[in-house]
Amino acid sequence: MTARSISPLRQRMIEDMNSRKLSAGTQKVHVRSCQRFAAFLKRSPDTASPEDIRRFQLHLVDGGVSICNRNRIMTGLKFLFRVTLRRPDLAAEIYHIREPQKIPLVISTDETKRLLAVAKSLKVRVLLSLAYGCGLRAGEVVRLRVGDIDSAQNIIRVVQAKGRKDRHVMLPHDLLGLLRQWWKLRPTRYDAGLPPAERWLFPGRRPNRPITTRQFNRLFHEAAMAAGITKPVTLHSLRHSFATHLLERGVDIRVIQALLGHDKLDTTARYTRVATGLIANVESPLDLLSQPRRRAKRSKKPEPAT
Repeated sequence: MTARSISPLRQRMIEDMNSRKLSAGTQKVHVRSCQRFAAFLKRSPDTASPEDIRRFQLHLVDGGVSICNRNRIMTGLKFLFRVTLRRPDLAAEIYHIREPQKIPLVISTDETKRLLAVAKSLKVRVLLSLAYGCGLRAGEVVRLRVGDIDSAQNIIRVVQAKGRKDRHVMLPHDLLGLLRQWWKLRPTRYDAGLPPAERWLFPGRRPNRPITTRQFNRLFHEAAMAAGITKPVTLHSLRHSFATHLLERGVDIRVIQALLGHDKLDTTARYTRVATGLIANVESPLDLLSQPRRRAKRSKKPEPAT
């Protein structure tokens, strides 16, 4: 397959994705998925047949591609066939595999204390505190601007997060103090010409860009190692821990849903499976067997009227 044969099709697909306002990250994944399919076919995807799609899906499974990545690849192909090529018959040949439901991995409150205590700099401590203390995703933390911090109302505005949704989260008092300390040490070399509210809270190495999620992820793993956390935790584990610890403290699950920005309550309800404090406090029916059985009180019959 040559670049000439794919270029017009790719351009049309990009235009279709732009017209539907798909994010840059989603567009990149969709294009890569179609490139992978084209490499498998050794020709342009617009010449594919139902049998080609069937063989490609078997190829992904046999190649050991994870269910998550396999579904992501097929989502990109489905967009190509359904939208760009107007081939619903080919799109109908694509199926998704149900992903296994895994319990989110969380860290305990003691581990969280150690994690924040061993942070090698104020910047790292503020980053980790935002992720855990507010339940923010990595991308939401690094994209915070100065104007998103509302100290008057004690809230943080999360602008255009996942699903292009805005939401508010709480601004803990201790975190506000850390942010004020960070403001004094924050690099200012790229602030020229930018209004204060538009400046990145964590400026990156390039002008008008924040630090990357990759940098943030590396800083987290360095801190986790220094804290002696041996579980296979990820940066997203801080968000899971935020939700789980709130649930264990009795915070209403719908409040947690709003703080996390979940559309469906079922997504938030999965944290009930890992809230060990709630689970441990449930009284088992086995314990009830050893307790004396209470006799129901009999209601007194009314005396006959004389």
